[in-house]
Amino acid sequence: MLRDILVAELASRRTVYYNGAMKADPSYQDTREHLLAVAEELICGRGFAACGLAEILQRAQVPKGSFYHYFASKEAFGVALLQRYFDRYVDELQERLLGDDATAGRQRLIAYFAAWVERMRERACMQGCFAVKLSAEVADLSEPMRTTLVQGMARIEAVLAQALAQVQPPLVGQAPHACAADLYTHWCGADLQAKVRRSPEPLEEALRWTERRLLVELMPVMEI
Repeated sequence: MLRDILVAELASRRTVYYNGAMKADPSYQDTREHLLAVAEELICGRGFAACGLAEILQRAQVPKGSFYHYFASKEAFGVALLQRYFDRYVDELQERLLGDDATAGRQRLIAYFAAWVERMRERACMQGCFAVKLSAEVADLSEPMRTTLVQGMARIEAVLAQALAQVQPPLVGQAPHACAADLYTHWCGADLQAKVRRSPEPLEEALRWTERRLLVELMPVMEI
């Protein structure tokens, strides 16, 4: 077992050259992180159930014994995969949406959702949101993974609510938390529809709906 772990650590360190000297790439010095990164790439394209453990280990060049040193089962691996995804996504979302200029809050939110549309276009609507993909697949198969999805999605909604609470002028008749839940639910559904239909149209309509909802207070009042 110890030999397997040592071999895995060496295999997960990619060799690069800095000023002519050979060094390990610091981005993959952690075998656990390397396994999760490789698996996320595979599962994004094919799904959790379709990616067998042997395929993940072969792609990562990590022996089976090392996998079970870090994860008790494939289900535990799936939980760690989701936790890693949500940790990274929430950090990026906070950086993107929570700025000092409250007057730009609406623009930041709309730019975030517009980027969601663009990512799906770039991927030909074949690889949508990782959380949406796994929620449709594992919610009925794994209670620990389902719980992790619920917790992670709640974290995303909390950041959206925080961003909505900061916008100026403030939303009228819309509580930030309720509005955040509506927006995220709407976009998760649109993401799934775009993937099924292989068309960005559901996401484009979601963007128009979002713009109407967020910009309504800025529209001039028409005089009768």
